[in-house]
Order: sequence, then structure tokens, then C-alpha cells
Amino acid sequence: MYNTDSIRKELLNNKFFSESIIKFIQKEKWLQIWVPKEYGGLELNFNEGLKELQKIAEIDGSLGWFITLCSGANYFSRNLKPEIAKKIFYNNNVCFGGSGMLGGTAEQNGENYIINGLWHYATGAPYLTHYTLNAKIIKDGKEILDENGNNLFLSFILDTSQVTPISTWQSMGMVATASHSFEVNNQSVHKDYSFIYNHFYSKNLIDKVPFTIFADLTLLVNYIGMAKHFLIKSLEIIHSNAQTQLEKVIENSSIKVNEFALMIEDLLLNNQHITELLENEIHLFGENTVENLTKNIIEIYPYLGVKASKINDEINQIFRDYFTATQHKNFRKNSNHI
Repeated sequence: MYNTDSIRKELLNNKFFSESIIKFIQKEKWLQIWVPKEYGGLELNFNEGLKELQKIAEIDGSLGWFITLCSGANYFSRNLKPEIAKKIFYNNNVCFGGSGMLGGTAEQNGENYIINGLWHYATGAPYLTHYTLNAKIIKDGKEILDENGNNLFLSFILDTSQVTPISTWQSMGMVATASHSFEVNNQSVHKDYSFIYNHFYSKNLIDKVPFTIFADLTLLVNYIGMAKHFLIKSLEIIHSNAQTQLEKVIENSSIKVNEFALMIEDLLLNNQHITELLENEIHLFGENTVENLTKNIIEIYPYLGVKASKINDEINQIFRDYFTATQHKNFRKNSNHI
């Protein structure tokens, strides 16, 4: 049976999650956090799910990121027609994952779409049972535009047999996420395996959480969890004012995340509108939190000695994982890069 220490030991500088780790993840149903109970999921409410994700990220950065992104992809079970979702999720070991980028095309062919394209950064690529992707819609060889002149696109679910993974993940950290690219060549997908982000077939409160808020807070708890892991390990080496400051940021941001989650649940429970102002407030909070966590970690790191520079040391891996995660575009201020 795994515990926090044994998971950390196994994942230290490991490029992959072992079969036994994957089986443990399946046993804990971590990938089913947001999946409805009718499909065999845990159906946690928003604040419960965020707390669970933060705990997992505190165990290991790669593990937390994988669980967050792939449980987030499994959330799309709610966007699928019930008969399709039941067909896929009859197996509790289902693991969705893929890319949020618009990287390919889907040409209409009767009730099917012919998918082609290349997508990047599919977190957990070797462990996926299904890939998710966004593709521009093409009909009669022409791109279809919406009323604003933007490309009309749909999201699709493809079986792994329809996808070619491309080994491109060479990052200094988050190594075990194996976030490789993938390619799709002339694969036919029935329209029932397409979905729209904000169109739900289930009727749970979590369905009503705006996708931007869902993405912001589920990602943010990973940074907080990794920062706490870093703090704990750094305190085994030194004690400093910067660590006290980091602890305060972690504690205050954890409380604030929970407050936001409970606020959103309360608003939705009372059928009140979640304003754009609140969405912007949450995103700014996320940006500022990551910035403050980063500043304190950078201030602490130079005083940890040679130990923290050793590739085979746990605190070095935490450092590399955290700063790899900060390259995700979501909380990078004034950045238009991927």
C-alpha cells in the first residue's frame, strides 16, 4: 500500500508513473473527482475537489498536475450525451487527456468528422485511454466561421487507437507527466463524440461553474500544493524569514481558494449570476498568488546549499517541478506565449 513517502520515493526522477502507481490512482478514483456518480465517479463538490487536488499536488508535482489535468478532462463526461458517457465510463479506469489548443481541422462527412492535425502538451499521454482535442470545422473544403468571423470549432473525444503520440516532452521538471504532443491523421469520428465546453447533459452544481474559474482554481491549488511541499523540505535544511512569508502566502491563499469555492457554490445554489467581475477577481488573485509563491521560493532557494542543487534530491525535483509549472500560460502576466 502506498503512502505519501513511498509515492515520493518512487517518483523521484522517474520519467513515468509505474503500473502500480496507476493502479493506486485508479483505486483512489482520483481521476474521477468530477465524474458524476451515475458514471461511477466521486462527484465531489467544488470546494471538496479543490482540497483533494491540493493534497495530491503536495505529494508530488507531476502526480498533482496529471491528476488535475486528466480529472479535468474526465469532467467532460458531463458534456457528452448520457448514452455516450455511459458507454465510455462503464470502465472506471477511463482517463481523458489532451490539448486545449486549437490545432487541427474537422471536416464534415455526413454524421462523421474527419480529423487531422497536430496538438501539443497532452499531459499524461502514455496513460490516456482517450484523447480530447479542439478542431476547426471545415465543410466542402472551407472553414466555417461564427457570427463574429471567428473559426467555428468543436471539441472531440478520440480513442487512443486513433492517435499517434509524439515524444516531445523534454522539460527539466514535471517529467513523469510525459506531456507529449500527438497527431491525428484522417480519423473518422461520429458527431456524438464531439462536445461543447459550456453545454452540459448532467444537472449538478459543478456544471454551472464557469470554465475559466474552474480552470483557474484547479490549476492554482497545484502551485500552492507544490509550494507547501517545497516549504516543508526546505525547513529540514534552514529556517528564514522568507520561509515564514511563504508559509503565510500558502495559508492565506488556501483559505481564500476555499472561500471563493464556497462563494461560487452558494451563488449557484441560489441561482445567482456569477459576474465577469468575480471571474476577473479570481484570475487576478491566481496571478498574484503564483507571483508571491514564486518570489518567496526564489528567495529561499539560494540558501539551501549544494543539497538543493543535486538532481537526485527531492527538494531539487520540487523546485524543477514548480518552475516548469509556472511556464503554463494561465498565470503568466502580460504573456501571449504558450
